[in-house]
Amino acid sequence: MTEAWRPDDEDERRGAAGPVRVRVPAKVNLHLGVGPLRRDGYHELNTVYHAISIYDELTARRGDTLALTMEGEGTGELALDDTNLIIRAAHALAGYAGVLPHARLHLRKQIPLAGGLAGGSADAAAALVACDALWGTGLSRDELAGIAADLGSDVPFLIYGGTALGTGRGEAVSPVLVRPTTWHWVVAIADGGLSTPAAYRELDRLRDSGAAGAPLGSTDALLGALRQRDPRVLARTLGNDLQDAALAMRPTLADTLKAGEAAGALTGIVSGSGPTCVFLAADAASAERIAAELTTAGVCRQARVAHGPVAGARIS
Repeated sequence: MTEAWRPDDEDERRGAAGPVRVRVPAKVNLHLGVGPLRRDGYHELNTVYHAISIYDELTARRGDTLALTMEGEGTGELALDDTNLIIRAAHALAGYAGVLPHARLHLRKQIPLAGGLAGGSADAAAALVACDALWGTGLSRDELAGIAADLGSDVPFLIYGGTALGTGRGEAVSPVLVRPTTWHWVVAIADGGLSTPAAYRELDRLRDSGAAGAPLGSTDALLGALRQRDPRVLARTLGNDLQDAALAMRPTLADTLKAGEAAGALTGIVSGSGPTCVFLAADAASAERIAAELTTAGVCRQARVAHGPVAGARIS
């Protein structure tokens, strides 16, 4: 009779002995083109993802069960049970690799909840990378991204980071290959969040009533602007089809956008489904000034400077 597999057997010991810490960035959509509703309930997307330097950190340690604790943004609001994307990601990886889903996970969260910055997706990506190292499953980034696609549309991008084109419902990711350029951003974080599904429903309602703006269409202009490496050129090409919906759901965001541009931003857009607004600055010094003026104006809970592109989920 074959001896039963035990957690302390060689298969378990092949992973990391000590804690694994993974840092994962937020994302913004430089272009978010929303197509028609598909039969599977998702919208067809044509988007350009961009990872920026606002980070969550996930630490994974050996454990006898799977457990999650957290600190920072959303503590007391974010469920830590099986509905959490971190727990779901750990189970998905364990099932794929044929290992027991045993780990003690701790999240230090700085990306706001329901802010349009893919904080939940970022944490799922971090869980895949951290648990892969902890358990020694040895999967490639592409394999992890394949698991990630079943967890959420933005999760595969956060495995890779950088700047990338997203198609399908956003889960099909292709890197944008341009010469290295650092872009400077101001991130205006609002009080409270907005539901992504609700934002898509509102966009559908606005389109049905004829109240939405014209769809964005192709990403060609934005991709060309990235190659020119001039923030003023890039500013003219940023766009988000969900912005109309976010403004309808949270009209005060119009004041935030106006304040950012009045403070010297080259342009500002709602990030993803909102309510976070992001502003492109000419340089790092300009970004600092814009953030200070937004804070003084009181049009957001917090204004933070960031840069991009940055790498996706990585062991730190």
